[in-house]
Amino acid sequence: MGRKLVVGDIHGGLKALEQVLEKVKITRNDTLIFLGDYVDGWSDSAQVISLLIELKTSYNCIFIRGNHDDLCYTWLTQEAFYPEWVKHGGQATMNSYEKIPDNQIKEHLLFYENLFDYHIDSDNRLFVHAGFTSLHGPHKEYFNKLCYWDRTLWETALALDPKLEETDDKYPKRLLLFDEIYIGHTPVTRINKTIPVHATGVWNIDTGAAFKGPLTIMDVETKEWWQSDPVYKLYPNEKGRN
Repeated sequence: MGRKLVVGDIHGGLKALEQVLEKVKITRNDTLIFLGDYVDGWSDSAQVISLLIELKTSYNCIFIRGNHDDLCYTWLTQEAFYPEWVKHGGQATMNSYEKIPDNQIKEHLLFYENLFDYHIDSDNRLFVHAGFTSLHGPHKEYFNKLCYWDRTLWETALALDPKLEETDDKYPKRLLLFDEIYIGHTPVTRINKTIPVHATGVWNIDTGAAFKGPLTIMDVETKEWWQSDPVYKLYPNEKGRN
């Protein structure tokens, strides 16, 4: 039986992804669950998508949609974008797509269209880019975009008193729905961490690859993790999402 490996936010860091995959030494029995935000940040965003498409031909991969992936898809399909997106890594993504031939862009569009808003495995573990607000779970979310934009789930998990019992009426009902929740979206570098952080059943795997942190892959069973070098060191002449 293979491992179940969850991958944090990549943000165009192809060199980091290749480096950490080499450390993990994936096999065909493993399952790779990518938490989204494949693009926007470092200069290899389009090239990251190409590698992910290639990986899917040989390995069991589950790709979750991130907010930056949705923004990139909007730009590719509508030639429209938010000015703030350009400032937060979008320009590097636009530049990277200048190197991709049209036939490959069609493959990329299909990749974006087939991303999942969330994934629930057979052990009642939720994998979602950002979070959800519905008390009944992400499948009951009124606005599906909250699955890749919400920050309240992580903020709630961090703020909760660890002494509070699950049976207490004050315990957030969202955090009782799943045995474990795996997210990205909000880099743990915001709380001065560069390793996966666990809080009230929620594991945050975004270790700040877009900024000054490494890219992380974690085994959800053993909680062992592997990391690339800090991604900015792999792209010394770039700013990333500073």
